[in-house]
Amino acid sequence: MQVQRALLSGDRLHLQHGPIDLIIGADGACALAFEAAEQRLSTVLVELMDEIDLLQRHDGPSPKGAIARKMWRASQAHQGFVTPMAAVAGTVAEAVLQAMRSTTDLRRAYVNNGGDIALNLSHNATFDIAMSGLAGADLGKITLNSDSEVRGIATSGQGGRSLSFGIAESVTVLAKTASMADIAATLIAGAVDVPDHPAILRAPANQIREGSDLGARAVVTQVGDLGAKDVSSALELGVQRAKLMQQHGLIQAASLHLRGQSRQIEMNLEKVLEHA
Repeated sequence: MQVQRALLSGDRLHLQHGPIDLIIGADGACALAFEAAEQRLSTVLVELMDEIDLLQRHDGPSPKGAIARKMWRASQAHQGFVTPMAAVAGTVAEAVLQAMRSTTDLRRAYVNNGGDIALNLSHNATFDIAMSGLAGADLGKITLNSDSEVRGIATSGQGGRSLSFGIAESVTVLAKTASMADIAATLIAGAVDVPDHPAILRAPANQIREGSDLGARAVVTQVGDLGAKDVSSALELGVQRAKLMQQHGLIQAASLHLRGQSRQIEMNLEKVLEHA
């Protein structure tokens, strides 16, 4: 299976290899950076599948591959149940971006893996990203600059590709790395919940998706009518989880959204998160 490659408008590259689907942008020596990205992506699936059994365990030992080790370290930073697979998209984006950076000097570059983004920003470069809800509603804009510590953005929730323990429509996290952002967004989205609410349906993860790393743990399959107080209390549970992560240096900021309500966890030190 070969990497599928297509150039897009705006000097962007689309790469696909199996389930991995990347949109890549780079200022400067794009051809060199894009070639490095394609070569690195061609090795990723084999590298991950060699240790997939370890990556699907929440209590397993450290794997050996570079990407797998970074996924494992990201999961080990959090308490409670989480497997390294919760960081896979962000960590793959990081690995591809690192290959690009090692090949040529880049002022601004990004690797977007299904909404989980690894960033390279230097020399006063900026990066804008728009947040949107399940129905395409505008949830605001994030603007980052090269002075920020943020180099990873990730979004999780009911509209994402993964199963979730929670009911958040969207949780966007800013962190120092994409792997850190990815796993944090997953956990914060999972914390947004109203336990035992009759309008929230759940089922064992492995009945919905065979071989899920979540096993028989119950994940949300449908969210019915919720009152404004239910929405508010669900979001507050997510906020508590996000603030604890921020206190431990695991995230820089977060934006949580559910049924028309939002909560923001702002940067502690400098204002680089803007909401439009």
